[in-house]
Amino acid sequence: MTGVPAAAIGRTTGPAAARAGAEQGMALVLVLFLMLLLTTVLVAVVFTSSSDIRTAAAFQRATEADYAAEAGIARALVDLRAFADWSPVLDGTVRSSFVDGGPSGVRVIPGGVFVDLDLELSLATCGVPPPCSDAQRTAVTRARPWGPNNPRWRLFAYGPLASLVPAGGGGAGTYVVVLVGDDPAESDGNPDRDERGAAPGAGVLRLVAAAFGPAAAHRSVQALVARAGPGAGVRVIRWHRLIGPP
Repeated sequence: MTGVPAAAIGRTTGPAAARAGAEQGMALVLVLFLMLLLTTVLVAVVFTSSSDIRTAAAFQRATEADYAAEAGIARALVDLRAFADWSPVLDGTVRSSFVDGGPSGVRVIPGGVFVDLDLELSLATCGVPPPCSDAQRTAVTRARPWGPNNPRWRLFAYGPLASLVPAGGGGAGTYVVVLVGDDPAESDGNPDRDERGAAPGAGVLRLVAAAFGPAAAHRSVQALVARAGPGAGVRVIRWHRLIGPP
């Protein structure tokens, strides 16, 4: 009797072996595909979670900056009530008690926040970095179409938010700047003076508050305010958030 080689014992040969090999190959491909799919899903979940965390953090910083800018407007309203004449406010002679030094220069806040007061003032007044010429201040543009009655913005209040809110109220790393300008409804050609009486725009000011926070968070609000009457304080006519220069 012819012997059977030992290597052939227990090994399927022929078409059955080919089918078994194909099935094993397909199973391996399927396993690899499922592993790739699971890895892709896992990476997507991790990326989405990280993205959601970053988005939530950015939203929180923006919201805090909104509140900080609104707090700046509120503080300016308190100080404006103390001035019987707003012309010294418009010409820069008097300012809020909420200041952290002279009205110029760069402020550095813990957390890496840099605020250039001269730059902010020039961008609001002329739309360009300093210096800001008289011709640029009175130029008629889309954003400032009033010519000689264009507001000449002044720094009215500025400082760290932590100095504005009660102790323990937060605000670390956020800086607030409040600018004041004449209402362009006045037609006297002198934006450094507030008209008196019943003239259009008399007793009306524009306020712009900007807040600068960590990770480049930046929000601005603008308010149009007016005297509410003798001894009645100051009332807000309009209030809205700004996108771009005032």
